[in-house]
Amino acid sequence: MIDALAIDLTPVIAEQPDPLLFATVSGAHLYGFPSRDSDVDLRGVHLLPTAALVGLREPEETRSRMWDRDGVEMDLVTHDVRKFVRLMLRRNGYVLEQLLSPLVVHTTDAHRELAALSPGVLTSHHAHHYRGFATTQWRLFEKTGELKPLLYTFRALLTGVHLMRSGEVQAHLPTLLGEIEEAPAYLPELIAVKAEREHGDADVDHARVRGDVERLHGVLDEAQAASALPDAPTVHDALHDFVVRIRLES
Repeated sequence: MIDALAIDLTPVIAEQPDPLLFATVSGAHLYGFPSRDSDVDLRGVHLLPTAALVGLREPEETRSRMWDRDGVEMDLVTHDVRKFVRLMLRRNGYVLEQLLSPLVVHTTDAHRELAALSPGVLTSHHAHHYRGFATTQWRLFEKTGELKPLLYTFRALLTGVHLMRSGEVQAHLPTLLGEIEEAPAYLPELIAVKAEREHGDADVDHARVRGDVERLHGVLDEAQAASALPDAPTVHDALHDFVVRIRLES
């Protein structure tokens, strides 16, 4: 089996049309349940030149590329820094997970500075993001019966609970299992099954997992109600100054 995270991605970074502030690994590798045949989800931020933003043409704020490398499917999605920061300010947990992912492919001083500002965008309303993502994945599980969306459901709910309680973005499901006592005891077994195959049915008691998902929604509601996180971001001006400075320096 190829170690997808051991592949040298330096040439991919070098050939991007505009500089990258960072690129990290997201998806199942970040969540702690990659399969033998999982693709690699790369996410990051690129920096458009100022001229691209002040002319008549619409700027390419989001770029996507998919390719195969040594038998591994790679998927790279990047946003221009202005769009990414706007997403950060919209209680979007997904982009914060990308920014703070410990699986770093490429980094810069700007990446580290942006990560240092990220606690100031966290609010109690981020619970809505994880609640909504879990609901979408649960519906997919009910439709397909596959293990992958079921694990995504539990991962989203537990990340939301942990964030509300600790103020920390933690996307790694095995880590969350050791920190949240309400997590179902059978999840490590499901993670082990998922490691063997990317797609396949979940051999579970549907009534039991439905009950656990509903229970964790309640846990998330309670954690949000008791959270010490603020109602609104506190670093809007600092992020504005960051975007302006990074753009002008380029």
